[in-house]
Amino acid sequence: MRSDHLFLSSSASPLTRRSTLLAALAALALPASRVAAATSSPGVWPKALQVPGGVARLSLGPAAVRPVAYAGDVPLLVLGDAAEWTAIVGIPLSAEPGEASIAVETPGGRRTLPYTISPKRYSEQRLKVEPRTVDLSPEDQARYERERTHQALVMATLTEPPHTQVLRMRAPTPGRRSSSFGLRRVFNGQPRNPHSGMDIAAATGTAVVSPLPARVIDTGDYFFNGNTVWLDHGGGLLSLMCHLSATDVKPGDMLKTGERLGEVGATGRVTGPHLHWGVMLNRTMVDPALFLDA
Repeated sequence: MRSDHLFLSSSASPLTRRSTLLAALAALALPASRVAAATSSPGVWPKALQVPGGVARLSLGPAAVRPVAYAGDVPLLVLGDAAEWTAIVGIPLSAEPGEASIAVETPGGRRTLPYTISPKRYSEQRLKVEPRTVDLSPEDQARYERERTHQALVMATLTEPPHTQVLRMRAPTPGRRSSSFGLRRVFNGQPRNPHSGMDIAAATGTAVVSPLPARVIDTGDYFFNGNTVWLDHGGGLLSLMCHLSATDVKPGDMLKTGERLGEVGATGRVTGPHLHWGVMLNRTMVDPALFLDA
């Protein structure tokens, strides 16, 4: 079922105290851009994974007001408080492994903060779909281009950051993960863009819910994505729900975590009923699994 698509106590033992001290000293020895990732715990979401399609958590240090950070000219999600701010950076699937950087602006000036992208090789999958969804007619190509232009505007949505510091998401529908993020795909023998979300296999009509508090910013029936809902969680963090059989919301609706927005279906370019769930940070699709508990 596949598809294509456009965040030391005194009672401790001496060994425990020594291990904790060594860990703290090791963190202090790291560059500032790596401290947030190195000291993150299982209770931090999104999880840090500095690979193409992953997320970097970069410490910006203390500041009286929220710093402004950019990847290129795209604003980044910055969470925290005056004691510690963290930039949550979506890393494009197309990013080359090696050194990268963000720009940080504070009242004291502008600085560059480097970080390292590690390599990751994603698997390949070969799929058979309707030929008309691979070799587009002139009419379908024109429709796709109109939709791409419209959705580019949707993806540029930037509102105030979320109030919560922990972006732990709820899975939007129950079911088996039938296709993972980042798979390199070949449709009818022709290479296409890597898989930009998580596919969850579920029967048609299964409820789909919001993974975090959100505002609905777009709904529509798109050529590849089928019936689609875009959600804005704040600060450039968006969710995308595709291939729905029914849509129960409209733009402007406000949703709580777990509130229903539609039903699983098989609309658009698919091989069977499932939910395609995408997560976007700073206009970059990232692995939704990094926002889940397991």
